[in-house]
Amino acid sequence: MTETIAVADWQGWQDSWDRQQEWYMPDREERFRVMLDMVEALVGTAPRVLDLACGTGSISDRLLKRFPDAESVGVDLDPALLAIAEGYFADESRVRFVRADLKDPAWTDNLPHDTYDAVLTATALHWLHTEDLRGLYGQVGGLVRDGGVFMNADHMPEESTPRINAADRAQRHARMDRAREAGALDWADWWQLAAADPQLAGPTAERFAIYGEHADGDTPSAQWHAQVLRDSGFGEARTVWRSPSDALVLGLK
Repeated sequence: MTETIAVADWQGWQDSWDRQQEWYMPDREERFRVMLDMVEALVGTAPRVLDLACGTGSISDRLLKRFPDAESVGVDLDPALLAIAEGYFADESRVRFVRADLKDPAWTDNLPHDTYDAVLTATALHWLHTEDLRGLYGQVGGLVRDGGVFMNADHMPEESTPRINAADRAQRHARMDRAREAGALDWADWWQLAAADPQLAGPTAERFAIYGEHADGDTPSAQWHAQVLRDSGFGEARTVWRSPSDALVLGLK
């Protein structure tokens, strides 16, 4: 592991998180672009957004750079990723962060607004089991205003194509192995780096006490997500982007 980051270099930590995530998902920026394209198409360029399970604020960062009149509220439970987000956005008045557990039925009580033009999330809700996710979608249905949108970009494999899935997995892992040999950090490496930073050591220890090494959730199909969104009060729901292993599902209220 050769990467180093200066203490309290929040830009450095944000960039490092992006590189680590892109090692797993080289098309990460493409899904963000499509997500924001659909925000603009359906709710305009000055949306009030809830960045759900926001992590370091990756969605909020891209949202505010593209739409100067947007407003974002990021919600997450992870104290280390929130520390990076709060440090990175310290001088940004258009975003605020809320710490809350999405499995807590009362988590919405902590939010500053009752409704949002868009609720956006990426590569986070696969940490939940399907029944928890179904309940969360029901709550999201109450947070999105009429005419507003919800989008979730996450791992949504197509179970009916096992041979295609296996070939895609083999190809992806070969690419990842080559990147690792060139010095890319994986999930465990990145957290080891965070634990060594004096500013993040405490929040990182707290994070692992909450989640362990990695939370154990489910990855239902895009069709499942779309159907549960319709069951949760969305008038329309479908996939608007996909790769061989991931998808971006949109629900329109």
